Amino acid sequence: MQLRRVKIFCLNLMFTGGNTVSRIKDIKLAPSGEMKIKWVERNMPVLRGIGEDFRRTKPFAGLRVALSVHLEAKTAYLCRVMEMGGAEMYVTGSNPLSTQDDVAAALAAGGMQVFARYGCDMEEYESCLCSVLEAAPNIIIDDGGDLVHLMHTKYTNLIPEVIGGCEETTTGIHRLKAMDRAGELRFPMVMVNEADCKHMFDNRYGTGQSVWDGIMRTTNLIVAGKYVVVSGYGWCGKGVSLRAKGLGAKVIVTETDPVRALEAVMDGYEVMPMREAAKIGDMFVTVTGCSGIITAEHFETMKDGAILTNAGHFDVEVDMAGLEKLAVEKYDARHNIQGYVLPNGKTLFTIAEGRLVNLAAGDGHPAEIMDMSFAIQALSAEYLAANRSSLKPGVIPVPRELDEAVARRKLSSMGVEIDSLSREQADYLGVED
Repeated sequence: MQLRRVKIFCLNLMFTGGNTVSRIKDIKLAPSGEMKIKWVERNMPVLRGIGEDFRRTKPFAGLRVALSVHLEAKTAYLCRVMEMGGAEMYVTGSNPLSTQDDVAAALAAGGMQVFARYGCDMEEYESCLCSVLEAAPNIIIDDGGDLVHLMHTKYTNLIPEVIGGCEETTTGIHRLKAMDRAGELRFPMVMVNEADCKHMFDNRYGTGQSVWDGIMRTTNLIVAGKYVVVSGYGWCGKGVSLRAKGLGAKVIVTETDPVRALEAVMDGYEVMPMREAAKIGDMFVTVTGCSGIITAEHFETMKDGAILTNAGHFDVEVDMAGLEKLAVEKYDARHNIQGYVLPNGKTLFTIAEGRLVNLAAGDGHPAEIMDMSFAIQALSAEYLAANRSSLKPGVIPVPRELDEAVARRKLSSMGVEIDSLSREQADYLGVED
């Protein structure tokens, strides 16, 4: 199917090569992006092996795949692995500040349809999402739920073309489950984020490292000795807290879930409401997936120089609109750091406009971590393609055998061997060996 062009708002380059129409910043950036992709390919052995399998089996032959994931090198390599499997790829980002223009250029130069640019406004961002959906995709790979939302509101006529999709992150799964409960989800969606090889490693170790990579790279400040407030003690919050503690910070956790709060206490952290933590914290990291975590009532009690960051998917956890309204002055304090002077004379700083700090101010999760997450994505998409006739609309878990297959491949790539159950042990436990 030939791609239909949609209205172009602000993208300053349309690159056409063969049958490809891409909208990116500058195709001349492609060599830099290609270098990044080659580096992560070297460090993603599980996904590389899956790509070799796909090249032989072609599970996506004849299928169109629309992908909206933070467009950096690891995502680009996932796109290439899908392409090895025969997929016709239509690619965009999932956040206006996480696209790396050189990576987008490298994919476009290789023949993919790419619609993304760093720093686009929300109108342009939605235009890019629309561009990939206008290809009438058969499989959707989403991060945060924007593609699925648009498909169900603006492109309902194309839903019959959709076999199903995969959702990458917690926020997107919350949206999908709400749609499913309301009976509104019209095709199957695999909950990739709920696979053990995704959330246990990506959310804990990936977020834990990449958040602090982004904060330290952007601020050039020390973490040791500071009070760090982490809002939310799910898998991401656990990782952010653990790394902050390892860097020498004094960690405070805020939570609404009593079980998670108790876990944080037993892990050695102080736990208190945000109204109290706001008075103490030097650095704040929100990782709740909810809105209104840090608001005007907290801004007014914070220390002069407090730094506010968000590691949740959307820029709603720190009330940026409220901060803008409250401030008497706003200025750029450093690249990607905005200073807000309050009426009481104190200045608060935000990183990356309250967007995902690890991607909008860094390179995202380490390649070795995304190796597992994107392996789950690729195998889940293969599962959809192979079982298209039997799957019903709704949210579905990642099959356990896919989770275990990724874990085994990862262990093998690390040179690690494990035991196997004997026939007698399997019989004792009542499981298949």
